[in-house]
Amino acid sequence: MSQMLLIHDQLRDMILSLDLGPGERLSERWLEGRFESSRTPIRAALARLEGEGLVQRDGRNWAVAPIDLGEIQALSEYREPLEVTAVRLACERAAPADLDAVEEMLNACRPDVPREEWHKIGTDFHVEIARLSGNKFLAGAIEGVMTRLSRARWLEVWTEASREQAFAEHRRILGFIRNRQPDEAAREAGAHVRDTRDRLLRSLDADRRGLRARGFAIVGAR
Repeated sequence: MSQMLLIHDQLRDMILSLDLGPGERLSERWLEGRFESSRTPIRAALARLEGEGLVQRDGRNWAVAPIDLGEIQALSEYREPLEVTAVRLACERAAPADLDAVEEMLNACRPDVPREEWHKIGTDFHVEIARLSGNKFLAGAIEGVMTRLSRARWLEVWTEASREQAFAEHRRILGFIRNRQPDEAAREAGAHVRDTRDRLLRSLDADRRGLRARGFAIVGAR
């Protein structure tokens, strides 16, 4: 793997896990020291992260992109038809063995599992169902949406109740796909996208002051 990709992947993980908070400034000099790298791969990695919506230019330097409530709303509008189409196609095309693998992944969400694993499995569930649609463009689009939502979801899965609700909704979607019920799967997937949007916006809006006190940049309106 090239140095640029190594830097990109490490920075991406730090941003998505909130080790680097929304709005935090990133000077190229600090990044050069942190990754023991020259400026060229640093800038290439930042440009790639900018394309993913995770960093943005801040004058002559860079900053981690803020969490934008308006973007979460827009992503939900974009995401819902993608997810609905993906589950309909998965009902037609997914092999039983692939669905068994998805169920096994969900079974790993036990009460004693760290929040980080719940977050990862929640993301992987949507990406895997999209892959089972057999349409690589749908899969790529949904993966991109889940990346942009990742930091907001990380904050939202803090409570056990929200994790359990998302888990139950994933289970129902998978059950409808396994039973080859496209209308029911589509209805459940659409409701899940809307419910997730509402939970994210409600929790972020309610805790906006507390998040800002932690140095997190939250912008936009619901």
